Amino acid sequence: MTLTEENVSFAFIVSIEDPEQDSSPHRLACIQVVGPDDEYLVQADADDTKFWAWKYQQGLGYIFDYKNKTESDCVLDRSSTALSKEDWQHHVESGFQILPLHLMGQIKGHDGSQGGVMKGQGIPGECSFDMSVDPVAGWGDADPGVTQKSTGGWLASFAVFEPHWQVTMADGRATGTVQWKNRTYNFKNMPFYAEKNWGKALPSKWYWTQCNSFDGYTNPGNELSVTAGGGIRQVPFGQQESLGMVSVHYQGKFYEAVPWTGTMKWQVSQWGYWNLYGKCTEGERKFEVNITYTVDPRETPGLVFRAPTPNEGMVYFCRDTFDANVTLSLWELDWDEQAQDYIRTANKPPLIDQATSTQGGAEVGGGPWWDDWNNDSQLKRSFKFMLQLPYKVRNLVRRNNL
Repeated sequence: MTLTEENVSFAFIVSIEDPEQDSSPHRLACIQVVGPDDEYLVQADADDTKFWAWKYQQGLGYIFDYKNKTESDCVLDRSSTALSKEDWQHHVESGFQILPLHLMGQIKGHDGSQGGVMKGQGIPGECSFDMSVDPVAGWGDADPGVTQKSTGGWLASFAVFEPHWQVTMADGRATGTVQWKNRTYNFKNMPFYAEKNWGKALPSKWYWTQCNSFDGYTNPGNELSVTAGGGIRQVPFGQQESLGMVSVHYQGKFYEAVPWTGTMKWQVSQWGYWNLYGKCTEGERKFEVNITYTVDPRETPGLVFRAPTPNEGMVYFCRDTFDANVTLSLWELDWDEQAQDYIRTANKPPLIDQATSTQGGAEVGGGPWWDDWNNDSQLKRSFKFMLQLPYKVRNLVRRNNL
């Protein structure tokens, strides 16, 4: 969540590891809150049985401690029912509750950049948050009645790839309050973004970028949001593949550059530079997109924080910033007979001509990052064929109707 006027961002990162696996030493329910100046707080508990989540929509929560715990509170420990705001304020000393359009929490943890994740393993710190969210874009066109897409294509809805990734809200507007280290931030209609990962482990190496606070692109009807990511993921039969995507939501329309509809390339440094390029030549919208994120490593070293790992549990595993400088351009494409390719539409300006922001989110994770990473998406041929099926069927139907 980005406070554009104050140039401050907050991230609320919830995780659960090895749930209900008694033999695992890594069982953990945890929340990390990233705040201004690349500082963050962490609170965690090994008793993951108190973590609850809804099955068919976004609803999850955990209560770390109660105020004057009673027998009725013990029942709430194992409840999958969200508390009302009044009950939360009356009963809960620390915890979090994340619902489809409302986030609330009272974190009484410690500085996550030092020590461990458990109680008493760092310098104490507190944060509370209470906000409602109005969606602008999920993952796909924002037209009413349009089914939202799976991030990574329809095949990602099934247990094929590892890990799983879904952007649940590419763009939204948050209204509420955050209290961070004795300072209160009140805000209204500020840019908000949400996603989730699940599976056995995060990629062995990855990058991620996001921005929905572009200068001049936050008013209703003219919103702009971009999400990009790539990494080395697991595929069936013990194989791996390097895959990436860059996707834009602009004025209610979805522009998705992925390797099964075109090309996607990236140049990512060890820290400080992300250049992502995509070209889509399938589907209704043919386009080309280029986006660059930069930070000065000396001035913005980023925040090294924790992520779940299969063998070591919650350890330092990625580096983030929410203060990257961002530049984004998007062009429409037309077929050119001479070039026998889709090229930028002649005599027409870009759909988006160098939109900028100073509040981009950027990340590198896993590794090792011994050098810069320049690559393009290399999707397995069988997966590419399956992911292209919806486009092939749609084209066939159109030809038959002509």
